[in-house]
Amino acid sequence: MAGVTLTGISKTYSQAGMPAINDLDLEIRDGQFVTLLGPSGCGKTTTLRLIAGYMAPDAGTIHADDRLISSKDTLVPPEHRGMGMVFQNYAVWPHKTVFENVVFGLRLRKVPSAKARERVEQALALVGLSGYERRLPNEISGGQQQRVALARSIVVEPQILLLDEPLSNLDAKLREHMRTELKQLQRRIGITFIYVTHDQAEALALSDQIAVIHEGRLQQFDSPREIYNRPINRTVADFMGNVNLLSGKVISADGAKGEILIADRLRVIAALPAGIERGAVVDVALRPENIELKRAETNANSSGKIVDHTFLGNISEYHIAVADRLLRVQTHPSVRIAVGDDVDISIAPETVNVFAQTETSR
Repeated sequence: MAGVTLTGISKTYSQAGMPAINDLDLEIRDGQFVTLLGPSGCGKTTTLRLIAGYMAPDAGTIHADDRLISSKDTLVPPEHRGMGMVFQNYAVWPHKTVFENVVFGLRLRKVPSAKARERVEQALALVGLSGYERRLPNEISGGQQQRVALARSIVVEPQILLLDEPLSNLDAKLREHMRTELKQLQRRIGITFIYVTHDQAEALALSDQIAVIHEGRLQQFDSPREIYNRPINRTVADFMGNVNLLSGKVISADGAKGEILIADRLRVIAALPAGIERGAVVDVALRPENIELKRAETNANSSGKIVDHTFLGNISEYHIAVADRLLRVQTHPSVRIAVGDDVDISIAPETVNVFAQTETSR
């Protein structure tokens, strides 16, 4: 088993000029399921390829446990890193049977035939494909082909499994099913998984830890719950699921907490970042599911007005005009308020995130 430590990793593609990844520090412990998450072009796949050994960093080091495997001057070849790789496009050979696809790596390693067959059977059983040995890829589904790719990677008994958006080519229902199977597989075999995706729901469902990367820089490395509920900055808050990002003014501050006025109408209590005082203009992040609505008794003192309502089965979604701002709210479907009604809004202080404004957020 092995963990991975990246220290000061940077990589620039000469044709682009801008760093694909910039001064990245990341410690992935043995046996963890860690997801590199971010939008297209943020540097997450570059990071995975650096860990795999397909390229060398321009600066920094990568260690697998205490073993140096990458630096500007040192590059241990991919086949000597004890890692397996699962690609986005499966990369299964269409002319080879399931068995032949999975056994390929063992034959390269000259594993005796009887032992190789035993390990292939074990790997196929782990991914739920026992009995499929003689089928060709065109005789099985996309999800089953992805399992073949997984079996081929784990049959060589890697210490670390790298997965580059392996579910992105599947339909939504199969993708949801496969991510459950992936997490269960990781728990069964107990090795380190390093997973790349741009899908926030996927990252939240699968990961022990999530590394959010934006424009080549690590923004936050934390548990899924902390990443979602306590984003470290506006960038993370905006990327992780649905959120209302509104500008507000601190109208009172008492120690670490303060009252913030949004659009001269909505007041929220929240913890304030260090250095934020009365009179400061801040960004306020409110998750739609954390906002409570109640039909207002009078228009004069209401927080806002319902301008749109969508019934989505398990939730109801409201759009609320708060002066010149629009607030998105998600409630239990039993909550029924009509379009045009005035509403009072309440938000628990512990669910509010406040960030100091920067030039780019104004």
